[in-house]
Amino acid sequence: MARDLTELTRIIRRIEAKTRTSHSLASPSAVARPASHSLASPSAVARPASHSLASPSAVARPTIEALLDGTVEETERGRLLVVRRRYPVGHRHGAQSLLAAREAMPAALALLSRGGEPVSEGRRLLYLDTETTGLAGGTGTYAFLVGVGFFDGDEFEVRQFFMRDLDEEPALLTVLEETFRKFDGFVTYNGTGFDLPLLETRFVLGRRRFPGDVFHVDLLGPARRLWSARLPDCRLGTVEQDVLGFLRDDDLPGALIPAVYFEYLRRKRPDELPRVFEHNRHDILSLAALTGWVADAVARAPHPELDPEALAGLGRMLEGADPERSLACYRLALDTGLPTPSRERLLLRLAHREKRLARWDEARALWEAAALSPREFDPRPWEEIAKVHEHRRRDLAAARQVVEQALTLARRHRASARVQASFEHRLERLGRRLLGRVRATSVRAPASPAQSALGEARRGPPLGLQKGPPSTDFSGARPPA
Repeated sequence: MARDLTELTRIIRRIEAKTRTSHSLASPSAVARPASHSLASPSAVARPASHSLASPSAVARPTIEALLDGTVEETERGRLLVVRRRYPVGHRHGAQSLLAAREAMPAALALLSRGGEPVSEGRRLLYLDTETTGLAGGTGTYAFLVGVGFFDGDEFEVRQFFMRDLDEEPALLTVLEETFRKFDGFVTYNGTGFDLPLLETRFVLGRRRFPGDVFHVDLLGPARRLWSARLPDCRLGTVEQDVLGFLRDDDLPGALIPAVYFEYLRRKRPDELPRVFEHNRHDILSLAALTGWVADAVARAPHPELDPEALAGLGRMLEGADPERSLACYRLALDTGLPTPSRERLLLRLAHREKRLARWDEARALWEAAALSPREFDPRPWEEIAKVHEHRRRDLAAARQVVEQALTLARRHRASARVQASFEHRLERLGRRLLGRVRATSVRAPASPAQSALGEARRGPPLGLQKGPPSTDFSGARPPA
């Protein structure tokens, strides 16, 4: 936030300085002022006036098209500024080549997609990012700059469509509709939650047909699975710097972009707009480079060169599609030193998997490993271990010992009152069950020899050894209990 405020202050000062300069050049008082110093010298008056009138180029500013090296193109709904940049397919964005995105395996891309739908060979994907007048969404938010990227033979083209005024939106939507028809799907970063719903709203308001159920890879989800435990956040700028090794120089923060566009609409001066285009272009290149990185990692997993956190994230991504490779990624992550608390979370995940398969001994071993975390107390593994001893092994004494140890640790780590009360209740219940078992055992204990002989004498000889027929008189028999 402090960096954004500093950047906003710098932009405001730059605009004010340019405004003062233009006012001083255009003001008539700048011509008349020298005349007051020497009324006897006509040349003194004429010289500044002739200079100011003869050099209109000193005030003239380059157009936005010339400044961005773009072209204004005609559409059936009006004119629109389009800026194109082309890069060789081997272009490196940071440490990552764009070539990996073009050669991404269809199976890996299908795994990255939201629905996991299969991808055909040769499918053309459109890398898309928008710059908008706000982050709230809804009908009042415009996408004034839409950047797209795609592979064209041995080159990667970034194409940016810009509205010089809000009344150019029909032309923008016309071009986007034509562009979207040429591709089979999108690659975005948080496009599911922002870019695509916003564009769909603008298409509906403009009475245009937005692509329906199309293939879509939103890289925010994979990024969170792979790096959320290690990075402070999963913003694209943070991920590209850490994973791709790409550091933006003098980048305009995204939070300031709406203010820059509104300033352009008021004054019709480019000022900071080139930095907006550069920001958007870097976003598109980062999308392509990151797609190549993640798709390659998924295709080669388990990959020993990856850090343990990334291996654990790949394991989560592969759980549904390839359980064996998922388990191999988990094991490699643990073997290569997955740190706390990610290690404990992974152990609990694996233990839950063994529990679903009713492999209780394997599950108990994983819960015991997770319970030994030196940094924090987690009640879940202790509860599961106690349940195994109580319900599966029928060892109430062992279950009570586990609960006593867990309650001691809970008090030492100052766990919540609810957690401590839960363990106290379980300990009390186990105590009652143990006491009931002891009483039942004492009741069923075998009688002494003397007591056995006395009982046999009272009962008489066994039925088969009695003389004569067995008695049929049940008048003195006790009713059944």
